[in-house]
Amino acid sequence: MSRKKDDSLYQKTFSYKFFKWMKGEKDPLVGNVEMTPKKDPKEEEEETINERLREKQMMLEKIYDVENNKLILNFRKIYKFISILFCITMFAILFLNVSYLPPVGDAGNPSDNEVPVRYIEKGIEETGAVNFVSGMILDYRAFDTFGESNVLFIATITVLILLKVDSKLKKNDPEKYEKETNDRTLEPKKDPILQFCARYLMPVIVLFGICTILNGHISPGGGFSGGAIIGAGLILYLNAFGFNDTERFFIEKTYKVVCFVALTFYCLAKSYSFFTGANHLESHIPKGIPGAILSSGLILPLDICVGLVVACTMYTFYCMFRKGDY
Repeated sequence: MSRKKDDSLYQKTFSYKFFKWMKGEKDPLVGNVEMTPKKDPKEEEEETINERLREKQMMLEKIYDVENNKLILNFRKIYKFISILFCITMFAILFLNVSYLPPVGDAGNPSDNEVPVRYIEKGIEETGAVNFVSGMILDYRAFDTFGESNVLFIATITVLILLKVDSKLKKNDPEKYEKETNDRTLEPKKDPILQFCARYLMPVIVLFGICTILNGHISPGGGFSGGAIIGAGLILYLNAFGFNDTERFFIEKTYKVVCFVALTFYCLAKSYSFFTGANHLESHIPKGIPGAILSSGLILPLDICVGLVVACTMYTFYCMFRKGDY
């Protein structure tokens, strides 16, 4: 008969280790193979980010080494030379134009020509507008006004790009996004006096702005001044009731649609002048009776287009500068 081994000797045998492994009581690799604990993925990510930042900083220091980088040194020399050349050229052009001005004390100073005489003598006949200013900017110089309206739209889009809050911030850091976009943090909420005044003043302001636009061709006013009045009314309502209430009827899409439709109509309405000639006035559209609300041909609808663009631009500018997002 075989003799039973001691426990100390039996634990060293292969059969003991094999049966322990079969039962799952011991892993044969533990203690026999070099093993390192698994790193936390967050720590590993932080190390990777820090390493990349260090590499980026080294690259930037090498590229923007102002004292030793020849490209930057040459660029600065060329930039200074071109700047000086541009200033000298501008001064020369301005002095050349000044030399053509009439001498001081001349009876014709400032020099006059037939343009203002034409506006005054034939303005009502050719435009149908009693207000000479509206007839001038929306008929004689309609394309110049169209360019000004486009400048407002482009300026708004540019500011929107510069001040817009990163959309990824809402997912990555909701608290910071809320601080960036919440314009009411440092303001009194639900001010009863301001809301009471705005509730009665805002409709009056908007109606006055509409009246100013519609009567721009027969009295002082027009699209620019009327649009500014309507924009002021919208800003007052925003200050009183906040973005949640205002965005129920005016959002980013509203601004884009209104401006696009107004500018497109303006462009199409004045395109006839490329083909008809005659001071860009012969549109064959009835001018009506001067002094009547429905008169002056296309001036009234063009005033409405300009007023819509100005009102939307004023309100949108205020929104973006106030909360940095829209």
